[in-house]
Amino acid sequence: MSIAGGIARITLNRPDALNAWTREFGEDLGAALDHAAESSEVRAIVLTGAGRAFSSGADLKSGLALGEDGKPDVLTPLRETYNPIILRVRTIPKPVVAAVNGPAVGIGCSLALAADLIVAAESAYFLLAFVNIGLGLDGGASTFLPARVGHARAFELAFLGERLGAVQALDWGLVNGVVGDGELEAEAGALAARLAAGSPGSYAAIKRTINDQLYPRLEQQLEQEAMLQQERVRSADFMEGVLAFMEKRPASFTGD
Repeated sequence: MSIAGGIARITLNRPDALNAWTREFGEDLGAALDHAAESSEVRAIVLTGAGRAFSSGADLKSGLALGEDGKPDVLTPLRETYNPIILRVRTIPKPVVAAVNGPAVGIGCSLALAADLIVAAESAYFLLAFVNIGLGLDGGASTFLPARVGHARAFELAFLGERLGAVQALDWGLVNGVVGDGELEAEAGALAARLAAGSPGSYAAIKRTINDQLYPRLEQQLEQEAMLQQERVRSADFMEGVLAFMEKRPASFTGD
């Protein structure tokens, strides 16, 4: 994280893994957000990714944490690490801008959707690929999607698991702006600078009232997502979905 001119720039920094999430990655991101929230120097926050991706989602290649019973455990990291990050982004009383520089997938997509404003590079895309590996939504996507794009398009994105390009995302109202790939840093920086020059109390009040209107049950929804996700990772369909992903072939789901 770097701080300059009242702006905290937090960069997701695992470029070799397309900024895929691990527990340690999440802990570092949470610590950076906490520091930005508490620092009197910071009046606006920019989230972006290093390299050619914003974030490719959870790092399946690093393996899943196991519970005491030896079975996959996503409930603990969601409850203790990932969901608190999403809540922090939504409740931090400072403007948060997501500068989406490339693919925003899974929990990476959810993180972008949690921001107050989203600016995307032309080559960026958004993908909720959970359904492709037999999972449900997490990271608050079940709340943020319908709030941003409405019921019909939320189900389309969640059920079909297809990429949504930046230009179409703008047309749908998922993002606030699309710029050339080489212009993203400057455009996001200019937007953040404008926000940093504004009234902190005004932004805090606006964010609180919009949160109360659109996301009054966000914490409960995150918990429900986590519980259902825990059920899904212990299903045969999830195991088949991951195996198919690794083998680069279509999955054959049985409903088990």
